[in-house]
Amino acid sequence: MTAKYEKLIPRFLGYVKENTRSDEDSTTVPSSNRETVFLKQLETELTDLGLDNIRIHPVNSYLIAELPSNLDYEVPVLGLISHIDTADFNSENIKPKIVENYDGKSIIPLDDKGEYTLDPKVFPSLNNYEGQTLITTSGDTLLGSDDKSGVSEIITAMEYFLAHPEIKHGKIVIGLGADEEIGTGADKFDVKDFGADFAYTVDGGPVGQLEYETFSAASLKVHITGKDVHPGSAKDIMINALGIANDFQNALPADEVPEKTSGRQGFFHLLSLNGTVDSADMSYIIRDFERNGLENRKNKINQIVKSLNDKYGDGIVKIDMNDQYYNMIDVIKDHMDVVEIAENAMKNLDIEPDEAPVRGGTDGSRISFMGLPTPNLFAGGENMHGRYEYVAEESMEKAVDVILEIVKLNNERKK
Repeated sequence: MTAKYEKLIPRFLGYVKENTRSDEDSTTVPSSNRETVFLKQLETELTDLGLDNIRIHPVNSYLIAELPSNLDYEVPVLGLISHIDTADFNSENIKPKIVENYDGKSIIPLDDKGEYTLDPKVFPSLNNYEGQTLITTSGDTLLGSDDKSGVSEIITAMEYFLAHPEIKHGKIVIGLGADEEIGTGADKFDVKDFGADFAYTVDGGPVGQLEYETFSAASLKVHITGKDVHPGSAKDIMINALGIANDFQNALPADEVPEKTSGRQGFFHLLSLNGTVDSADMSYIIRDFERNGLENRKNKINQIVKSLNDKYGDGIVKIDMNDQYYNMIDVIKDHMDVVEIAENAMKNLDIEPDEAPVRGGTDGSRISFMGLPTPNLFAGGENMHGRYEYVAEESMEKAVDVILEIVKLNNERKK
């Protein structure tokens, strides 16, 4: 561990032990009180570090703080954004485990019984971490590297600047938000209040990821109303909501699911199915890189609904379908200077940028369409959103290095 980032990993290990799982069924902002509690803890930490103008936005609940410029000339204001919530997987009682000097090939047991393991044959990314220190789960929770790695890296970078006032930098604003994992975190982001001229989310995966093309996305809720009667006299009367749910799923293209797609291929992803004969509820996410592709997928859903209602009765199947975000390349293509800064920062550090389209989205997708170009930088995590998640200490250090180098390059961009 390099001495200049000595608090990076202890900070991260402390953060991940706090349950900040967001709640898709909630209507509050943030969606869970545990997120509010954690944001207030971070507010105290940022105050103790000595950042300025610290506040929790009253509408969108972003925790915002500023590092004033120490230059004698103006440069564009840099924004750094990450999210504090974790995904829809067990986040209670997280016990991170540390594997030092990993040999790049051994199977890593996660739980005491060895039921869950990190096996390089299953997760070949492990081969990239020979000699490094890995932080893993204990097998029964996620880790929370998405995106507490990013939170830790941003705060550590700010701490470094405050500890080294001789290092020149322009004004930096940071935004730590909630509810990214349920797709609503940036819904009410206030670009004007944030005050940045360009920004990055620090919310990507392995070292080198630089993402400025994302899915376009929609959410889908399906409610099916059945008719439950005694099965002995059900002929021509019973309407089995679970059977219709099965019909709905089977009407979708069988190969257009996450486990059978890659690259620029989109998908329909069934997240949950709950129900009885009497009623059933299904939850989906819909993804496509092209805007017209997303529209085609939504049209497919509407056709299925019409077909099922024609067969079983009007109003038997009802849906709530909403766009979540669009491919940020539509905005970033006109602001490629923001991408070039990150590219040059990585290259200066001997990191090869990986600019493949991200099969997902970030708050930066929404924020870019609000007028603030916001590509996504790597934060280091692998296998995110589940028990097989891990991150290397060295990856997190490199993420801080990139932030510092971006600031250095921005110093050359006089307004």
